[in-house]
Amino acid sequence: MDENIAILKGLGLTMYEAQAYVTLTSLISSTATEVSEKSGIPRSKIYDVMNGLIKKNFIEVEDGRPLKYTVKSPIEVLDREKERVNTQIDDTITRLTYIYENGMSQVQAPIWRVYGVEKIIAQEVEIINRAKTSVNMRIGFLFEGEGDALIKAFKKRRNLNVNILASPTCYINDEEVNIIKMFKDAGINIQKADIPFVKVLISDSKEMMHTYTKFSEDKRNVIPETAIGIWNKYEDIAKNYDDRFMNQLKKLKKKSK
Repeated sequence: MDENIAILKGLGLTMYEAQAYVTLTSLISSTATEVSEKSGIPRSKIYDVMNGLIKKNFIEVEDGRPLKYTVKSPIEVLDREKERVNTQIDDTITRLTYIYENGMSQVQAPIWRVYGVEKIIAQEVEIINRAKTSVNMRIGFLFEGEGDALIKAFKKRRNLNVNILASPTCYINDEEVNIIKMFKDAGINIQKADIPFVKVLISDSKEMMHTYTKFSEDKRNVIPETAIGIWNKYEDIAKNYDDRFMNQLKKLKKKSK
């Protein structure tokens, strides 16, 4: 299937409507018969197809014998449709997140294991996106691409109170990465600390994610296939870890003074 037709179908057009619109973008203005001949749409269907495109505001029609159909600019049409679809997606995210979070609160043992680097990073970003007031992190290492993903998520949530305690550096694919500089350059609050080879993310003192992985013999590089995240929504446990985090942060701030 032509890629343009596939995309138009994804926007809600029928196959014939998509074919007619694509054909009319090259003809600009034409009769239904000409569109039928160029597109291969049966003549018995073409007027219903053109009327469908008019109702969906993809084309215009001029009175006359025969009727003349004029295509609307793809920029105008597709920008409008993109905005409509984005609005629908945002509304759906809001509705489903509400259902999801209500469902999560009913789960009796809110601890899950998350396997694989991509899934762990995605879960961290989801927790940040869901946070209401604060996110605190201990970073002893980073996976490939994780630093950029976290920074991007934090930048979208400028209203959050973010505190990070991190080892000065880590290694990704044998290259030394300056964790402190990476986050500071992005304008994110981070302080150097003695953090072991673990990672902890705590949101609103209500949920948290521990991440563990094995390292190469020289203790430089993570072994991605061994990565595991422990996602925990026991509020008492999350609050306990958050209190310990804030105590450590206060001590470090006093020392720095």
